[in-house]
Amino acid sequence: MERPDESAGGIKIFDSHCHLDMEEFSGEIGDVLDRARGAGVAKVLMAACDEMTSREVINIARNWGGRGVELLASVGVHPHEASGLASGLPEELTDLSANEHVAAIGEMGLDFYRDNSPRKVQADVFEWQIEWARQAGRPIIVHLRNAANRAEGDAYREAIPIMKRTRAADCGGVIHCFSGDRRDAGSALDMGFYISFAGPVTYPKADELRLAASYVPLDRILCETDAPYLAPQSRRGKRNEPALVREVYTMIASLRSMPLPDFAHAVWENGCRLFWKR
Repeated sequence: MERPDESAGGIKIFDSHCHLDMEEFSGEIGDVLDRARGAGVAKVLMAACDEMTSREVINIARNWGGRGVELLASVGVHPHEASGLASGLPEELTDLSANEHVAAIGEMGLDFYRDNSPRKVQADVFEWQIEWARQAGRPIIVHLRNAANRAEGDAYREAIPIMKRTRAADCGGVIHCFSGDRRDAGSALDMGFYISFAGPVTYPKADELRLAASYVPLDRILCETDAPYLAPQSRRGKRNEPALVREVYTMIASLRSMPLPDFAHAVWENGCRLFWKR
């Protein structure tokens, strides 16, 4: 792989979660990857939401992986799309986990904020995908979002028993775009999971999130954009993209009183350890 641009300070950055298949990037993937490389981003994982996007992120990884940024893919079903699976995971989807570009299963989990799928269905599909990941020998990417009033839907508290019952620790994985508190982080860490932080950690009122980012051990932390969503504070409300993950790294390195290159190196090692392609 080519070295990052000298303007990036020679550091290698991993954006561990984004969605380059979405229409916001239509016709611009080359430019987006060039800007990412200029910011020091050397590896990007693109997460899928259903069977169609699973195929799309694999195609993007195949067709655009030669521009100085290594592209990885995940395959799976987001809780928003869970209601589309009536009786199990289709073989056409599960077969994709053997593709050479696939490094994880997901994103999967529970979303009680939108409730686009019934909660029981979300839980069932979550369990099915954990079992799939265990059989495939891939880590999982877990999406958890509470209801606006947490008392009306606590995705974090409900997910942990599911993950324990299905032995999710056997495959490992990451809680992506973490939005919980220190207790939530501790429950995931106790199962051997990584915790990933996105743009919201840079927002002025995100004190609890920054506290969690300071609490997670250095060898269990990841950073992401979740692009095109959740741009960091400097671009808040605009389209996010992998180049902007550097602002997340900068914030958390500052919280931990670490030089940015040292923090970036630690997160790079974490991402490569979790998402190595088997």
